[in-house]
Amino acid sequence: MNRPLSGLKIVEIEGIGPGPFCGMLLSDLGAQVTLIKRPGGAIPFGEKGDDPMTADKTVIELNLKDPEAVQKLKSMMKKFDALIEGMRPSVMEKLGLGPKDVAEYNPKLVYGRLTGWGQDGPLAHAAGHDINYIALSGALWYTGQPDQAPLPPPTLIGDIAGGALYMAIGLLSAVMKARETGEGCVVDAAMVDGSAHMMNLLLAAASNNIIQEKRGQSLLDGPHWYGTYKCQDGHYVTIGSLEPQFYALLLQKLGLADDPDYAAQYDGRKWPELKEKFKTLFKSKTREQWRDVLEGTDVCFAPVLAPSEAAEHPHLKARGIYTKKNGNLRTAPAPRFMPLK
Repeated sequence: MNRPLSGLKIVEIEGIGPGPFCGMLLSDLGAQVTLIKRPGGAIPFGEKGDDPMTADKTVIELNLKDPEAVQKLKSMMKKFDALIEGMRPSVMEKLGLGPKDVAEYNPKLVYGRLTGWGQDGPLAHAAGHDINYIALSGALWYTGQPDQAPLPPPTLIGDIAGGALYMAIGLLSAVMKARETGEGCVVDAAMVDGSAHMMNLLLAAASNNIIQEKRGQSLLDGPHWYGTYKCQDGHYVTIGSLEPQFYALLLQKLGLADDPDYAAQYDGRKWPELKEKFKTLFKSKTREQWRDVLEGTDVCFAPVLAPSEAAEHPHLKARGIYTKKNGNLRTAPAPRFMPLK
């Protein structure tokens, strides 16, 4: 199918991390993205064409500290639907490129501001990174066991999920409204906001006493049947047998179906003891041996794979999720679009 954002025109002010990722995502979906880059500055992750953050973008070099370059960019604003910038609050205003400045040239423009802390609040001007934003928002809280420090997956929760993806949906929503009303707006996409918003599913579970505000004592971080286990060869596997029918199948596959110790799935008092037994059990086989027993069943199982291993997994290969370019791994755009018939 034709990519759904074909015809949408975005200008992206050079930055690092979530801003370029957002631009890449929109480009993957068909938008025409123009990257405004500092003269002589290096593409952050390699040469153009090799870096997926910039490969399909039109790159224009402009020194935005030069008034003539600023004026040129303002004039260019007439052809864009939206702008993405990731500077600290007020930096774009000091350059003469704040929302009010560009609105004079394009009142329908959607102005996307992607930051960690947001455009206002006591921390708005402070430096930070993914780990800091998700620590403050509460999103980091459940990532560790009681005796371990919380360990976030690098950049994924704050920069990408809480920042770039929220910016993308915000921009597209605002562009739809601007096309209807003729009026653009500012999209304030803060990673602390987005990562906090993602907590609502867990907060709903907490309000129904399904999870506790204590690590290691809830359905998704306490039981023996929901976790990560080390295998004989030092690799890891994951089990997520949350529902009773999946748990029953897990016990059957592990040869524990008739063991009374495992009968009460949701009895949290037994979880610590049974988790230790599971640790011993899973160390009795290699990761590949456990795949032979559990993969593809309704146990809810998956091995923990490095990206290079994931690229070779039959399911990911069948869907073409990973490719290689110049010897480097890359992933296919998501989501996918197919005709209704």
